[in-house]
Amino acid sequence: MLYYGAGWKNLLPFTPVIPVSGNTKVTVIIPARDEEDNLPVLLQALKEQDYPTHLFEVIVIDDFSTDNTAAVVTDFSASNIRLLQLSRYLSAEQRLNSYKKKAIEMAVEQATGDLIMTTDADCTMGPLWISTMVKYYEAYRPKFIAAPVSFYREDNFFKKLQSLDFMTMQGITGALAALKSGTMCNGANLAYERNAFYEAGAFQGIDDIASGDDMLLMFKIYKLYPHGVLYLKSEDAIVRTLPVDTFKGFMHQRIRWSSKADKYEDKRLTWVLALVYFWNVILVFLTIVAIVLPEWRPWLFIFLLYKITVEYYFLIPVARFFHKTDLLFWFIPGQPFHIIYIVVAGWLGKFGSYQWKGRKVK
Repeated sequence: MLYYGAGWKNLLPFTPVIPVSGNTKVTVIIPARDEEDNLPVLLQALKEQDYPTHLFEVIVIDDFSTDNTAAVVTDFSASNIRLLQLSRYLSAEQRLNSYKKKAIEMAVEQATGDLIMTTDADCTMGPLWISTMVKYYEAYRPKFIAAPVSFYREDNFFKKLQSLDFMTMQGITGALAALKSGTMCNGANLAYERNAFYEAGAFQGIDDIASGDDMLLMFKIYKLYPHGVLYLKSEDAIVRTLPVDTFKGFMHQRIRWSSKADKYEDKRLTWVLALVYFWNVILVFLTIVAIVLPEWRPWLFIFLLYKITVEYYFLIPVARFFHKTDLLFWFIPGQPFHIIYIVVAGWLGKFGSYQWKGRKVK
């Protein structure tokens, strides 16, 4: 964490000094399943982008929704937003392990943009999102861009803990990019060249994995272009998404994320994840032992103090970037939750199953 802290501090913010060229056509892709309540906020945010309307399009892919997701898109008043429906290309009886990858692949096939940007249906962003991404792309010409994601509407203790945990992962994502010691990303805020997507073989070879439309694709492109995967550190590029409402939903989400841990091509990240997992297993074990054997309690205290100190040190500048320093108050009270969920989700991600969008996935 100290190493990552140095990486985050060395990651310079992007401050564009030239306007967009007017030559980069963008396609924003949004997979959606039962998102009628969330889509209006996102579509309005996209309508308010300062990027020229004729230079970007939005494709929403309806993944067999059972609500009014399709109607929300078709009724929205914007000429550059269109709807694709998986039901027109797949039968309801057909079973895939990753409908989201299939949806993105279909949208890319019909995209007119040279630069593909992806986000999720429960997200929102500021009006400079597209233009900031394009300016960064035109300045450095990366093949793949990872960008920051943050939770919002953290209106209770549980959601604040989620936000702290997620913010830590976002900080590590930026730090890894600065240190050139691995790569991470989140599908809620990505951009990549359409040509690079096909050069990497799209999702071929990873289409049987339910998750990983973001990081597993990034690794495929990274293998072709080791210097072409960059992280955009800019407040104007932040995408905001909602935390999960229920503990059950949270665990299914984190089990899904951890299920791809042994699928990464970059084994440096796999080893780091394994280290983090077993470190937390040790803390759980020490807690149990300390309950039975009081003489072990000083060791438990030392381990916990070490964990809290280095993680807190790392989080302070990351929280400043995301304007969430107020959440640091909840960092220490949230430690038991954080330790236990990592151990449980890590185990079930490897050996269990989870629910995702109403579907059971192994």
